[in-house]
Amino acid sequence: MVIHKYDVYRSPNVGLFTRTNDKTLLLPFGFADTKTKKLKEYLNVKEIIHVSIAGTRLIGPMTVMNNNGILLPSTVSDEEIQILKQTGLSVERLNSKFTAIGNLISANDKGAIVSNLFGEEVDQDIEDTLGVPIQRMSIGGFVQVGSMVVATNAGAIIHPNANDAEINRISEILQIEVEPATVNGGSPFLSSGLIANFSSVIVGSLTTGPELIMISRALKV
Repeated sequence: MVIHKYDVYRSPNVGLFTRTNDKTLLLPFGFADTKTKKLKEYLNVKEIIHVSIAGTRLIGPMTVMNNNGILLPSTVSDEEIQILKQTGLSVERLNSKFTAIGNLISANDKGAIVSNLFGEEVDQDIEDTLGVPIQRMSIGGFVQVGSMVVATNAGAIIHPNANDAEINRISEILQIEVEPATVNGGSPFLSSGLIANFSSVIVGSLTTGPELIMISRALKV
């Protein structure tokens, strides 16, 4: 289990362009072969899927993925859905006006935290696709819970403004330990600056030594 520094498209915001679980890594079309191989090795995944989401490279903010399924915005195309079904996971459009659903939902294989922005009409689709129970909440007064929590089946990191009650609640929902952290030299919006699975973590190049220690401890890598 290891942690690596890496930039994507010369940006430390590696989480904007990628999404991973324990077996599959999603990357944009045209991503360089050498960099693809390196990320596959770092994350110890078996499969690489090149795809766009609603015609964009912004895979991270536009998707939610665990080892059971992939949630996509309503704007995703049928062709993109067919590509993602190659994973063998449950793949579902979320019937919502919100497209950056990756910023609004955080999940592992035990549970999911869902933004208060969503109405109850999406609850069943989220639960069925990801195969987990959900809880709706905000964190530190923010509704963008997907951008504020990065969770694997080993641990989770959370925005430093989260209070103890929120941390304890998320720990119960996801059934893992949760610790505050930042990435890329102080950014509290964690999902933009890293990708993680049970085996490994990749962080942006601006991540400091103390941040690496916090992230490594929390995600058990």
